[in-house]
Amino acid sequence: MNIQNIKLPEKTLLLAPMEAVTDASFRFICKELGADMLYTEFIASEGLVRNIENTIKKIDILEHEHPIGVQLYGHVIESMVEAAKIATDCKPDLIDINCGCPVKKIATRGAGAGLLQDIDKMVKMAGEIVKATHLPVTLKTRLGWDDNSKNIVEIAERLQDVGIQALTIHGRTRAQMYTGEADWTLIGEVKNNPRMKIPIIGNGDVTSPQKAKEMFDRYGVDGVMIGRGSIGRPWIFRDIRHYLTHGEHCEPLSISEKVDLALMQFDKSLEIKGEKVGVFEMRRHFSHYFQGLPNFKPIRMKLVTSMDIVEIKQIMQEIREQYGHIRWADSEKKIANTESNESLNQQA
Repeated sequence: MNIQNIKLPEKTLLLAPMEAVTDASFRFICKELGADMLYTEFIASEGLVRNIENTIKKIDILEHEHPIGVQLYGHVIESMVEAAKIATDCKPDLIDINCGCPVKKIATRGAGAGLLQDIDKMVKMAGEIVKATHLPVTLKTRLGWDDNSKNIVEIAERLQDVGIQALTIHGRTRAQMYTGEADWTLIGEVKNNPRMKIPIIGNGDVTSPQKAKEMFDRYGVDGVMIGRGSIGRPWIFRDIRHYLTHGEHCEPLSISEKVDLALMQFDKSLEIKGEKVGVFEMRRHFSHYFQGLPNFKPIRMKLVTSMDIVEIKQIMQEIREQYGHIRWADSEKKIANTESNESLNQQA
């Protein structure tokens, strides 16, 4: 799959942009485990334009992360254009437009999935951003606003016509949020529309190697984007690539190996963000790495309340000693299906 001048493997696996999840430390682990393309957390255009410090930090890109896209959201075309220019200077490989986030505070302001209520504005915004940067511009959206407006086939054609270089489609409407099952049928219709020449990437409910293979085989998509299925399971990219290549599952990681990965991410978080922020922002990841283990709650509470690096690493060693021999793939089903964490609802 190629996105303009970006050369990607056949059957590309992409990490979805997720607020408070796809920070640099998590991206590092996903890249190590086989994600072909990364995305930043989604970034508020107004925050970039106003030079808000927390927003600017989200756009820091490290050399090893390429290829990587910066995803922007906003409801004011002029601000989105200006933000795209600022993001371009940070040297990502592409700019992605968020037209899919269903969260109320974003969608009801006309940003994210809110743009599905004004397709003319969505198309105009896309076209203006294409003109504003030399980078490829892509877009992520949903099937429609609700069941009465599943007009993604028409939308896709219009977006291609104004210069969008790849389109990612989440197989739900905004009204569905993350309930029910993702419907890939219309994603397949977009991909198989003879008018469409750009790559089509499918997203929604890919939580296993079998599911990823089914989406590639049944609908012919160029890539599969994985969001919630990667939270606490960054090795899903490794598992899918192995299954696509060899037609069989690779051996599940042991808990000891998951401890190694969690510690690798923890060290990267400390390196990038410093002690206080690095510890605090790893808590959500620690919670998911080991979710489903029996009698784990007391250990989890210690893990997500401590601010002491030495103590946290000692707790991780306790996990290794108590559970390290376990290879428990079934626990991953719980991780993949959970929606209890607020961050899970903050993706496009």
